[in-house]
Amino acid sequence: MRLAIAGGTGMTGEHVAAVGRERGHGVTVLSRRTGVELLSGAGLAGALDGVDAVIDVTNVVTAKPDVSVMFFAGATKNLLAAERAAGVPHHLALTIVGAEAAPDGYYAGKLAQERLVAGGDIPWTILRTTQFHEYAAMTFHRVHAGAHVAPSGRVQPVAVREVAAHLVDLAEGDPAGRATDLGGPREESLADMVRRYAHAIGYRGPLPIVNTPGALGRAFRSGALLPRAGALRGTQTFTEWLDALPDA
Repeated sequence: MRLAIAGGTGMTGEHVAAVGRERGHGVTVLSRRTGVELLSGAGLAGALDGVDAVIDVTNVVTAKPDVSVMFFAGATKNLLAAERAAGVPHHLALTIVGAEAAPDGYYAGKLAQERLVAGGDIPWTILRTTQFHEYAAMTFHRVHAGAHVAPSGRVQPVAVREVAAHLVDLAEGDPAGRATDLGGPREESLADMVRRYAHAIGYRGPLPIVNTPGALGRAFRSGALLPRAGALRGTQTFTEWLDALPDA
């Protein structure tokens, strides 16, 4: 089959594209690097001809709800329109477990994306997953007031490669609507993850534990972003991911 990966040069997209190719599928990458601008729709015309499924793993780094909504809504609308014109029979979107518990900031855009996909006329699948193991690294490198911090929270991180493989599994099947959520194998402390990551890369400076403000912080601390009973579980633990780091 032929797959189109929106955001196929990003962290998740590279894994999805690699899994697709390993399974013998034709892979079209939709990104600025390949001449496609999803927010404007430039380069989309003709790019989806003959495509059997579009897997959307696009991303934007922001904590601002208006920026997140603009990005995810804009990209999703353009993708769906191009799929309609090309006769693509399956749209898949990757979103986040428990997003409605923190419906502001970045999560506002993911919820807007879900509404557009579910309300559109392209048969669809939405996969919600928990945070990736890499979230510890991203959190550590996101400096606050000139300092590294370790936010408190309950997480159940999953390997991005396992998410990619599951997305291709879903693309190989029929549209499933809301697919079963996917989480990591066990619950972790976000602050502990950040501190362990920092130690693994050689950081020895202060790393105070802080509470993230607002709805997102409350969702993390309450466990609202953890997978519920019946969710699928990945196999790679955070410890195994950490041990595999080149700098570990």
